[in-house]
Amino acid sequence: MISTKDNSSLLKNKSLRLLMTARVSTNFAYQMITVAIGWQMYSLTHSAFYLGLVGLVQFLPMLFLSLFVGHISDRYDRRKIVTLSQVTQSVFIFIMAFGNYNELITKERFLILIFFIAVAHSFEGPPMQALLPNIVSKEIFPRASALMSSVSEFAVIIGPAVGGILYTFGTTLVFLLTGILYLISGILIYHISIEKEIFKSEPTSIKSLFAGISFIKSRPIILGAISLDLFAVLFGGATALLPIYASSILMIGSFGLGILRSAPAVGALLMSAYLARKPLKHNVGKTMFIAVIFFGLSTIAFAISRSVIISFIALLILGASDVISVVIRSTLVQLNTPDYMRGRVSSVNMIFIGTSNQLGEFESGITASLFGTVPAALIGGIGTIAVVMLWMKLFSSILHVDRFEASKN
Repeated sequence: MISTKDNSSLLKNKSLRLLMTARVSTNFAYQMITVAIGWQMYSLTHSAFYLGLVGLVQFLPMLFLSLFVGHISDRYDRRKIVTLSQVTQSVFIFIMAFGNYNELITKERFLILIFFIAVAHSFEGPPMQALLPNIVSKEIFPRASALMSSVSEFAVIIGPAVGGILYTFGTTLVFLLTGILYLISGILIYHISIEKEIFKSEPTSIKSLFAGISFIKSRPIILGAISLDLFAVLFGGATALLPIYASSILMIGSFGLGILRSAPAVGALLMSAYLARKPLKHNVGKTMFIAVIFFGLSTIAFAISRSVIISFIALLILGASDVISVVIRSTLVQLNTPDYMRGRVSSVNMIFIGTSNQLGEFESGITASLFGTVPAALIGGIGTIAVVMLWMKLFSSILHVDRFEASKN
């Protein structure tokens, strides 16, 4: 068992503290703005289709820019890229606040602003993911990753609830606070010190741009792990439908929406805190598959629930199971990727994550508009379990991964 004293020793690393604080600020802001955007879009349109469009306009910039961002992340200062990204996001969020204050927001303008925020956000993910291995040793990376998830999820728990409360006073306040938090995070990231120089000597070419894809294809275990997350969450994206559940099914309003948004983070926080104290040491491959199965089962339970308590518990289990998968996947990817490739590999990973999250929201919105909200969420949960069964056959080598160090191919 890893003691509290061991975790305290991690926190003596100043750069790790700065990175954790920045992640808390960013996650807090992201969760608040997610609640505000979802609730405002549904208030403007009362349409599941438009809720799905929000996911689509967030996904497209990530799809088309991530490989480029990964490439520059391996050639330039990752801290400066993240800082510029977060400052730019804050500018567009402030514009969104101004538009709301002056009652200039329409659904079309709203989507345009969300798109530009997503463009700036696309430059944040790959370099942000690649920073942690630069500031902690390989030996303590799994524990640092779990600790990072733990403190980040604390903000994810509070953020949606605060966002839901502040929304009752108007969206302008939510957007203003969100913009400020992104500015704070950018400043903190800029002051991080890294121990390794960014690899810069490789010439720019089409081959180097797509090197991350080639690297992942050559390692079936990594490919299987990140593609499992892609398709499982793509089908199981019931969280995109939370505004409808809060408004029309559970009848709990914007504050209730914030509570539901917080539920997965509560589960994730509890699980990541546990993993920080007792890191996974054996059967990591099997554990990942089991975790994703529970993700699907909890999605099914949430889909058919009419009780706020049962819905909250289902989302709590969903978050706990998801963080297990995230920790295993990120550890496999980061520990088996050389530093000069981490930006490009992280960019491909971000495309997979974006596809599962943002495109999953679009898929959920389309499915809900065609079949109804509850059937859409139910189909998603069943689809997630079906994907796990298929992946256990297509990537059976993952089942034999006992320790993180065992991933050699």
